[in-house]
Amino acid sequence: MDGLRVAAIASLTPLEELDRDPFLVDTRSQHAMCARWASEKGYVVTRQLLCYGLRPDHCALWRDIGTGSADLFLAPNERVLAHAVTSLPDFVAECERRGVPLETANLDEPVYDAAMKANVHRRLSMPTAGYNGC
Repeated sequence: MDGLRVAAIASLTPLEELDRDPFLVDTRSQHAMCARWASEKGYVVTRQLLCYGLRPDHCALWRDIGTGSADLFLAPNERVLAHAVTSLPDFVAECERRGVPLETANLDEPVYDAAMKANVHRRLSMPTAGYNGC
């Protein structure tokens, strides 16, 4: 399975959840975790998906699979995936039905201190002001 193309799924969770579960809000860290996992396997992330409560059969999820631009789905962990789709069991079943592998990176999540939460908040609350999070 070397060189597989990965569609990385991140959960687009509202900023209001930052204090309760910062990793669910921090899509940049979610995608970084997926990129690290994929790189370690010799895979390449060809698509970064931001999802919140999508139906398991939603065309936005399956577009890159259908065009051959991605071979498998990857999420940072099941908690993120459960927020990204309306039903995790139904999404797993849909992947099985279509013969598409679904993986979770399950790497250690960052430990968020106040400064990290502030950076996530600033990045997500000021995108139209030209702030890119650097």
